[in-house]
Amino acid sequence: MIASTQPRLLLVHAHPDDESINNGATMAAYVARGAQVTLVTCTRGEEGEILVPELSHLASDKEDGLGAHREIELAAAMNELGVSDFRFLGAPVKKWRDSGMIGTPQNERPDAFWNSDLDEAARHLEKIILEIKPHVLITYDENGGYGHPDHIKAHQVAMRAAELARTSGWEIKKIYWNTIPISVIEEGIAAMKGTGVDFFGVEKAEDFPFAAPDHLVTTVFNGDEFVAKKMAAMKAHPTQIAVDGPFFALSDNLGFRVWGREFYRLVHGEKSGPFDEAGRELDLFAGVELN
Repeated sequence: MIASTQPRLLLVHAHPDDESINNGATMAAYVARGAQVTLVTCTRGEEGEILVPELSHLASDKEDGLGAHREIELAAAMNELGVSDFRFLGAPVKKWRDSGMIGTPQNERPDAFWNSDLDEAARHLEKIILEIKPHVLITYDENGGYGHPDHIKAHQVAMRAAELARTSGWEIKKIYWNTIPISVIEEGIAAMKGTGVDFFGVEKAEDFPFAAPDHLVTTVFNGDEFVAKKMAAMKAHPTQIAVDGPFFALSDNLGFRVWGREFYRLVHGEKSGPFDEAGRELDLFAGVELN
């Protein structure tokens, strides 16, 4: 039974590990505050690059077992964040596959998420929305953050499902898109200079695909107390996130607390205080009437 006064948060992501990188601190913090947090992952990430050499046999062009393995990684990550409600879109009726990148053979598969019927996929998500009745939704922007087909489709499905749910009687009060302000990217680039590890292959903030002009960033969530949980969740995805890679190198050079700040752009609903010194919201549920 849904508690009418319980804040309810829904996150829609493309692959396992996206949630921990983008929203790990936010998820852990709201769980600790008593919110119901639901994660919907659209694919199992079957086409991901494998960073653990001894698991290379799981690759899609070999045993094709990465998807099943990443389900296990996702469960371990959710255990670290305290999230008990995590699902794959369409399960158990439908299963969409990681689409790979545009122009690859994987992207042309009929079961690839990119090739899914938008309304069919959205109807599966609408059912979840009508079940859990979230007050807040988090997903990607219209470019999926960095242009991956599955991220773009996840955005489209999330926004369409919110629209369908609205006509069916439940309006999600606030919808956020993940983002990072350019000023934060600049801080990261400066911190990485001279370390021998670049900032995700970019030399200036404008080249970073997730970066947004600071004035478009409406909300910052400060989850400093939950950085350890976020880092543990990221480490639970070893096939995708290397502990000696840029994420953890950035932590060494800026301090682990850098991962406690997670940034959002409010695209539906009213911006509400309290605000920080830059006029950004500090609470995703601010101004939301819980019902």
